[in-house]
Amino acid sequence: MEIQAKDKKKYPFGFYVCSISFMIERMAFYSSKWLIAIFIVASVASGGLGLTPADGAKMTANLVAFTYLTPIVGGLIADKWLSPRLCVPIGTVLMGLGYMCGWQASLQSSPALVWGMIILISVGTGLFKGNISGINGRLFDNKEDLDGAFSLQYSFVNIGAFIGTTFVSFIAYSTIGFSGTFLICAILLFLDTAWFIVGGKASFGEVGKKPFKVNEESTKNNKNATTNDSSPLTKKEKMRVGAILLVTTFSIVFWVVWYLTYMPVLYHWGPDFDTANKANWMIANFEVPSSWFDSLNALCCIVLGPILAMVWGKLAASPKGDLSMFKKTALGMLLLGASFAVMALAEVLRGDGQASLLWILAVGILMSVGEMVFSPLGNSFISKFSPAKILGLMLGVWPFAIFIAGKAYGYLYEYLSKFSFAPAYAIVGAIVIVCGIVLWGLDKKLNALVEE
Repeated sequence: MEIQAKDKKKYPFGFYVCSISFMIERMAFYSSKWLIAIFIVASVASGGLGLTPADGAKMTANLVAFTYLTPIVGGLIADKWLSPRLCVPIGTVLMGLGYMCGWQASLQSSPALVWGMIILISVGTGLFKGNISGINGRLFDNKEDLDGAFSLQYSFVNIGAFIGTTFVSFIAYSTIGFSGTFLICAILLFLDTAWFIVGGKASFGEVGKKPFKVNEESTKNNKNATTNDSSPLTKKEKMRVGAILLVTTFSIVFWVVWYLTYMPVLYHWGPDFDTANKANWMIANFEVPSSWFDSLNALCCIVLGPILAMVWGKLAASPKGDLSMFKKTALGMLLLGASFAVMALAEVLRGDGQASLLWILAVGILMSVGEMVFSPLGNSFISKFSPAKILGLMLGVWPFAIFIAGKAYGYLYEYLSKFSFAPAYAIVGAIVIVCGIVLWGLDKKLNALVEE
């Protein structure tokens, strides 16, 4: 309520330029992320490439993985060499060209053009994703406004994802097919480019005209006090780095399994292939599109954000206090592991019949709640406990961990496909649950590493 009451005072128009631009980009990305997975495996006769589900999983994994790696490079470019206000529109144009490759890949049944799409979207995302947030953050004079501002931006991001998977992919795919849907995604990015350039010219002022580091370097040079960044890390700092690396290792496990969740829903139970006998996606005479599984995740993030904020707030005000960062991370892993247990149970109970759509709904809700508990903690934890002299390096560790996870889950899906579904996915769920239990049990020791 406070944010809504003070919007005009706290949030300049440039904030909405950046947030809406991010929303449009996510709208196209999540539409195409689902569409690529379906397009690669669909038969040539229906406009697809006719490859195997394992191929689809690995190619989709590459798209996810590199969109977490390239922002590190894109941020470095905007830090030192190129204006962030140039990086962002160059990124949206490259992504638009990538979706154009998808449009032609469908018309020509060309795997090479799909790889072209993945490369262009990845490079474009690298120039866009971190830099638009960097511009947005520098529009605020009062840094205390940033938590609320970026929470609101996160809502715009999830709204874009929800619209993309619920309406864009569903309406476009069901009416104009793969090629037309990729073309709509391209048009969205070109419109996004125009929106950012025109809106930014009217609202950004001097923000983002020069590389981010230029003014910061000038400020540092004008300070009388100096710091000795060459001094070795203290024992406590080394312990904190160790704790960060340990949590990052658990995060790799979490994100590998989290991304894996989509593959059996699409390929094993999904209604888009010859698997309709394995799950019932019908509500009356309406077949629920599998893209709505993605929509469920975005909707859960939108709804659960304020609910979890209230829960954590009440816990913090209680005599026992809030859960520690390590316990929250462990809880996120336990919820994700439970989603795989539900998946395996649904497969056992369906026998030779169909799994109910309620099972798929339960899987989606559990993985989404797990994400909302787990995901927001990484950068906050690193920012709080990393030694200042290596903060940039430590902040780069978290997205690099997700890059590793993104590269791995396609191969994990291919490996699991060799075994019977229920026991294979039950074992994966058990591994994640054990990791959560271990992390919960290590809570006191890990807190001792980071706290004074």
